[in-house]
Amino acid sequence: MRPTPADAFPQLSDRERKILSLVAQHLTNPEIARRLELSENTVRNNVSNIFTKLQVAGRAEAIIRTRDAGLGR
Repeated sequence: MRPTPADAFPQLSDRERKILSLVAQHLTNPEIARRLELSENTVRNNVSNIFTKLQVAGRAEAIIRTRDAGLGR
């Protein structure tokens, strides 16, 4: 059974999980902002919060954590 994003990352909000999913697809902040109809500033703040909550240093490490959890493939 595949884990759900909520199971894998319960510390993240629904929006943060959605943004993490798009980060794992290698989308840039501007691309994520357009897709979710958010400002780039909002996306940037959410990405920063995600990195803090996951205790990762950047996008590459976040993608690895997402894939290690069985998500984002």
